[in-house]
Amino acid sequence: MAERLKAGVVGAGVFGTFHGRKYAEITEVELVAIIDPDEARASALAAELGATAFTDLAAALPQLDVLTVAAPATHHYGLTKEALEAQKHVLVEKPIALNTDHADELIALANAHGLVLQVGHQERFVFDALGILKREVSPQHIKVRRTGPFSGRAMDTSVIMDLMIHDIDLVHQVMPGIITDVSATSKTLHGAHPDEVTAMLSFDDGGEVHLHASRIADARDRDMSLTYPDGIVTIDFVNRAVENSTPAKLADLFGDTNSAVMSDPLGFAVQHFISAVRNRTEPVVTGRCGRRALETALKIQSAAKAAA
Repeated sequence: MAERLKAGVVGAGVFGTFHGRKYAEITEVELVAIIDPDEARASALAAELGATAFTDLAAALPQLDVLTVAAPATHHYGLTKEALEAQKHVLVEKPIALNTDHADELIALANAHGLVLQVGHQERFVFDALGILKREVSPQHIKVRRTGPFSGRAMDTSVIMDLMIHDIDLVHQVMPGIITDVSATSKTLHGAHPDEVTAMLSFDDGGEVHLHASRIADARDRDMSLTYPDGIVTIDFVNRAVENSTPAKLADLFGDTNSAVMSDPLGFAVQHFISAVRNRTEPVVTGRCGRRALETALKIQSAAKAAA
């Protein structure tokens, strides 16, 4: 595949802008389309990045090889399905869909057409580069906190689908057990969906996970503590610090100024997507990974609703 891949981004909001800029920086990609029903917004971003603006995905698809879906989560399924049916490779932001039936349909479509379907859990690349995923021993307990002030974005879904789902994906990479119990509490201040959720997951092997996500917090916090039989690893992503009392050696990514994944996780993920398309290989974060995170997110969502 010697020719440049022709790329498009559907969604000209904050994340669509990020994705569009990443494509524009990749030499083997030509960004040709920005798609958004808001014509002014699509035109503004297209002008910035040297692409053509479209208000309808169907009109842009014939010109594309690959597409990023960065529209609101309620549209992920429909837009991704349309692109896969047109036999285009897709990088869809998380969540892959809002129910598992839709996720299964997208995975089946990608498989049927031999297409790359990657889900935007880009923090997986950071976790892997740190060395956490290389450990052969599993943690017994995980505590995660991901909070930030209210921004008004992603209000079409809960904070579970917006923020917590990142950590759910990471948990599933290091906790091999089956979830046996889910409990959750929530708080809603804006709109129709929970803005703050605390959840506890219990696994059949005795493992426990405590998750807290908030988009109405006073401060931005992003940290994770993993308790292993042989020690504790604590990662503070905001203050860029790692404490490790286990015998495992972890990479000093926070101190590595040349680390591509730490300096630009999204750019790293987009480049990985393009490489998977060009080499016809399976991406690290597959549709199946996105579906698994979604399934657990839905269990948490149901538990929070039941407790409300």
